[in-house]
Formats: sequence, C-alpha cells, structure tokens
Amino acid sequence: MQALELFVNSTPSPWNSTVWMENYTYYNNTNTTDLQLRNQFILPWWRQMIWTLLFACMIIVATGGNFIVIWIVMAHKRMRTVTNYFLVNLSIADAMVSTLNVTFNYIYMLNSHWPFGTLYCKICQFIAVLTICASVFTLMAISIDRYMAIMNPLRPHMGKRATICIAIVIWIVGAILSLPMLLFYTTYTQNFANGEVRVICYGDFPSSDDDSLNYGEYLYNVIFTILTYFLPIGSMTYTYARIGLELWGSQSIGENTAGQLESIRSKRRVVKMMIVVVVIFAVCWLPFHVYFIIASYFPDITNEPYIQEVFLGIYWLAMSNSMYNPIIYCWMNSRFRRGFAHFFSWCPGVKVPAEPALSRSEALTSRYSCTGSPQTHSRISRNGTSSCTSSERPCTTSSTTPTSETRFEHNGHGARNSYINLHRITGSSVAVGEADADVKHE
Repeated sequence: MQALELFVNSTPSPWNSTVWMENYTYYNNTNTTDLQLRNQFILPWWRQMIWTLLFACMIIVATGGNFIVIWIVMAHKRMRTVTNYFLVNLSIADAMVSTLNVTFNYIYMLNSHWPFGTLYCKICQFIAVLTICASVFTLMAISIDRYMAIMNPLRPHMGKRATICIAIVIWIVGAILSLPMLLFYTTYTQNFANGEVRVICYGDFPSSDDDSLNYGEYLYNVIFTILTYFLPIGSMTYTYARIGLELWGSQSIGENTAGQLESIRSKRRVVKMMIVVVVIFAVCWLPFHVYFIIASYFPDITNEPYIQEVFLGIYWLAMSNSMYNPIIYCWMNSRFRRGFAHFFSWCPGVKVPAEPALSRSEALTSRYSCTGSPQTHSRISRNGTSSCTSSERPCTTSSTTPTSETRFEHNGHGARNSYINLHRITGSSVAVGEADADVKHE
C-alpha cells in the first residue's frame, strides 16, 4: 500500500481526474476498515444518469460539430483560407479530446475504476495534454495571423504551405509537452475485502520528498498552466485589443468605396467571432486551472461534501469548450452557416440558401487569388502592361490602360500616404470566407 499512500498524498495534477477521489474521505462515521470493504466512490444511480446525459450530449455535439467544420472547409475551395485551415486544426484537436479522452475519463471518474489498461492510461493522458496544447497554440496562431494581416497589410502574408508547417510545429510542441504523461503515468490495483477490484490511473512522477510532496509534478503543472493558459490568454488579449483599436478606432483619409467598407465590415465580423472563441475558451478553462491551484495549497478542500460533483462540473465545463466552437462558427459566419445547412439539407425544415455559396465548382477567390477582389489595384509596369496587386498575392493582367489607382499614386507623397492609411484598414483579405462574399466570378 506504500505506492498508493504516496499517490494519495501527492500534489494534485490537472490531468489526474481522480485525485479528489483519492483524497476524499466521507464525512460520516465511516472508518478506515469500512473504506477497505468496497469501492466508496460510486455515485448513486440517479446522479450517474444526470452526469451521463450531460457528458453524452457534450461528446455528440463536439464530435459531430467539429467533423462537420472539417468537411465544410476541406470540401469547398472558397473556404480554404489561412484562418480556416487553422480552424480545421482546432477542430481536429477538439474532436480528438471528445472521442479519445473525455469518454474514457468520464467512465473512470464515474466509478473511480480504470478498466482500460496501463497502456491506454498513458495514451489517454497524453492525448489530453496534446489536444489542449494544439487548441491553445492554434488560437494564438490565428490571433497573430490576423494581427499581421490587419496591422501590416502591405507585407506578404502567410500562405497555405506556411500555415500547414505552423500546424505541424504546433502538434510537435504539444507532443513534447505531453511526453511526461507517457513516461510517468501508470496504474495501481486495489483489492477490497468483498472481492471488488479497483484500478487507479495516476501519475507516478519522481522527486518526492520526505513528506511525499512531489515537486517535480508540481513544477510541471505550474509551467504547463502558464504555457497553455495565462501566457496565451495574455498574448491574445494584446493582439485582439490592438486589432480592435485598428478596425474600430482608426479613421482613413478620404472617402471609402463600397468595396472597402464591405471589407472593413468583413474583417470586423471575423475578429468578433475569434474574440468570442477566445473568451469562451478562457471562461471554460479558468475554473479547471483555479481548482488545481487551490487544491495544491489547500488540500483539505478535497474532504468537503459534494466535492465529487463540484469537480465533475468543473471538468465538464472545461471539456465542453470543444463543442462551442462549431456553434459559434455557425452563428457568426454566414459561410459556415450555409455549410451546416448544406450538410443537414436532408433534414425536414432545413433550407439551403438559393445562392450556391459553397459550390465545389466555384473559382478560388480568397487570399490565394486576387481575381475580382475589391482590394485589387491596377498599376502600370515599365513594359507598358498593367499588373494588379493585392495585399495577399500579386498577379498580372493584360490591360494597358492606366487606372485611377495609377493616377492616384502619382499625385505626390501626400496622396501616397493617404493611400497607405486607407489600405491599412482595407488592404488584407479576410479569412473564414467572408471577405469575398460579394465577389463576382467569371
């Protein structure tokens, strides 16, 4: 029982979902001998039914919603933008955590018994850390991409290849941070006097002191919390605050055209949607991190009545973050809304918009093409041919007639500065398919 005693008194780990069960002793007159007769950590059947319903709904919505998001982006060319590729990466992480982690962890928490073996004990906790790293680092990448596109519209922006490379790096960094789960998680078997067997999945980290306090695990948890919550939230707060000031606070010189005004509105819609995603993420995960910080300093709270239900509620809130993002996309983005309507068109009462906005045959007119873009500006080159440029990617045309943009640039330095000030707001194309909502295709 020495190994179990070390585990019972160890520092609480955010990924060890039964720490509160190990520290929990019932506040009635049950003594140590009674606790060894049977597993004391099984909830009454009616509570099990309530929690099972809540977790089942969350898993179904999260898994189905995120797979639909992946289908919408990958099956329709106009949805293949930089931000949308990042959203696919986020959806993959959310789908993984709901199917490969939450389902098994919930069964474990419900009965305080791990029936899935030592190998999957390691894999399950590895996936938990990996997916949270992928989610939060992807959100950071989106915020940085939006920041660069809006604050520096005249610089080259991220392309498809760079986006895929960043996504791969995100998963590699997440895997590195998750390695301790594979190395130190294991199982312990507890036998009861009535013949019941209870298997515990827990982290057996090294570096315990004489008081059985595991400073190695505690240090890992603190560093992990900083890297995957406080640092990303601080970074995204700064970037979206600056973007908000630029989109809502800056005034361009001169009168904006209808296309420029629509571009500004499109950028604002995308930024609003991503701010909502980040806020929901912060709200869902804050109680989870706060609980384990408090439990590290005040372990007696695990002896409080109904702590089991409290932790189940905190865990459900954190894991439910994986089901909110598809709902937000459908609510705040018209193209995702059409995509969901397309997917559920077989259901009675679901109407697909008449405009085939998500048709497979549409030409790609987003940040990888400047054809028909309202931000396209024609310029006269030295050889007499005209070229069109956008903030995302240059392209050429065969026109040789100077345009108003060409004349505008030759009006002097003041006019050029006015163009740059105006282009700062309207120059970069908006991701998530909104910028080209009114683009006409040939």
